[in-house]
Amino acid sequence: MNKTELVEALAAKSGISRSTAANTLDDLLAVVAETLAKGDGISLVGFGSFTLSKRAARTGRNPRTGATINIPASRNVKFSAGAKLKAAIND
Repeated sequence: MNKTELVEALAAKSGISRSTAANTLDDLLAVVAETLAKGDGISLVGFGSFTLSKRAARTGRNPRTGATINIPASRNVKFSAGAKLKAAIND
């Protein structure tokens, strides 16, 4: 499912217009990104949790040339599914 399909499904399920559903989805995604950028996590009981993890800087190799490269530290988003979501997809 892509974003357009998700907006259409959200609009149909909630009985709102597609433009309202698209704006709501955009706002939700913006809030999630802003919250994670601040270093906070998001927990939606039953659905799951978005958390940040830190990856340390490390040395790697360019597979094409074999040259050593430095890979900078980064932050990554992790999602852990909640109990209700797991139950819904495993029925």
